Parts: sequence; C-alpha cells; structure tokens
Amino acid sequence: MLTTPPLPKHYRAIFISDIHLGTRRAQTHALLDFLRATESDQLYIVGDFIDNWSLRKAWYWDQSHNDVIQKLLRKARKGTKLIYIPGNHDENFRNFLNVRMGRVAILEEAVHLTANGKRYLVLHGDKFDGVVRFAPWLAKIGDSAYELSMELNVLVNRARRFLRLPYWSLSAYLKNRVKKAVEFISHFEDCVVREAKARRCQGVICGHIHTPDDREIDGIHYLNDGDWVESCTALVEHADGRFEIITWTPATPEYITEELHAHSDRNRCLVPAG
Repeated sequence: MLTTPPLPKHYRAIFISDIHLGTRRAQTHALLDFLRATESDQLYIVGDFIDNWSLRKAWYWDQSHNDVIQKLLRKARKGTKLIYIPGNHDENFRNFLNVRMGRVAILEEAVHLTANGKRYLVLHGDKFDGVVRFAPWLAKIGDSAYELSMELNVLVNRARRFLRLPYWSLSAYLKNRVKKAVEFISHFEDCVVREAKARRCQGVICGHIHTPDDREIDGIHYLNDGDWVESCTALVEHADGRFEIITWTPATPEYITEELHAHSDRNRCLVPAG
C-alpha cells in the first residue's frame, strides 16, 4: 500500500549558517533532508555558505553540494524570500552586496521583524572576531586546526563505535574546555549583543562560532543558529514569533560523517530531533 509522504513543516522564518560547501565536512545530505522537510516565508543564510578558503587549497565539490544550491533556488522560485548574508569564508560574495534577483537578496546584514513586532539584527558575526579582522593568516591557521580536529573526530568515533560507546565531539569538547576558546566565545557574544543594543534591536541572530545558543544576555535575546558541519542545527521562527533551535539529528552521527566522506547515499536516513 502506498503512503503519502508528510507535508513539509511550515515556519515563518528559517535561519541557517556555516554550511561550508566545498569541504568534505559539510553535512550536505543532512541539510538537504532538512530543507525537504521544511518550508518558510523567509529563509536566511547567515554566512559561510561556500568555503572559499578550502576551495583555494584543494578543490572539492560533489553532486550533493550542487543539490543544496538547486534546492534553495527552487524554494525561492516557489515563493520563499531568500536572504544571503556572506561571512568570512565566502567574503568574495560581498562584492555583490545589495544585488537582488527575484526573491533572492545578498545583504551585509539585515533586521528581521518578528510576528510579534520585535527587531532582530541578523549578521554573520565575523566582523567582531579580532583574529579574522586583524590577523587573517592566523584565522586560516585556526581553520586548518579545526579541519584536523574534524578528521581526528572521525577516527575517535570509529574506535568509540567499536567499543559500543556513543558519539562524542572532539571539537565541541575543545571549545567548551580550552580556556582561550571559552573566553573567545564569551567576548564574541558580548560584542554582537552590544551591536544589537546600539541598533535598538531586541535581539541578535548570528553564526560564525559554530555554537548554537538561545539565551538572554544583558537584556538582548542572543540567538546563534549553529552550523551544518557538526551540530546540524537551524533556528526557526514560529507563526507566533517564538524562536526555536532545531537539531537535525542523524540516527548514528559518526556513521553519517564517515559515509559522507565516502560519498555514500545511505546517510539520508535522518530524523529531526523532538
């Protein structure tokens, strides 16, 4: 007996960032699954959509990367307003700021007005990263170190799976345990909150640090939509103006990560959390 697939869940707005197309670590199949399962009036890509830094070092691009772009453009053709805010890894696209093509707009930043009338500043956040701004060479070394941690993550979780242990994130552990990393994230959050307050906004939505978050900081609603490299998270606004961070969780994350590197299509057996 044939069954009708469920209709996509509709949101007022969806915010995604740090997809890093052009790298092996981009969880494109997870993102495609999420995009197929959701619809929205507005869809914001909040920076680091394509990783030009990695593409300059070594070319990597498979069909799933094309599929992501085609899926987003198809949504725009069907009525979704698509807002693309370039980040530091795709800064070349800042040469096209304020270009509008149908329902697609490329902007440096935006102010999102929620259903309940609140103003949220939307920006990638790299301009508040002193390393990116004043020592780009050091930022690229840090990016290489992050790539290494992701490769080590695959090996660690291969061993953990053999021992029947659950998935464990090396990079998340380092971000939460290394003192300098914790200090950097805290400083970043304070900076974007101050910017939102200076713009007379009630909240701020950003990406850049690959750490999803939803909390109040100094009277400002701070929201970070995370990434599609490791956490596979998106920020959504419901019809009543309420925000929620959705984690699109693979049944076995370590298996998905390794199979993505092998270009397998089996990794599309994904279910949303919650």
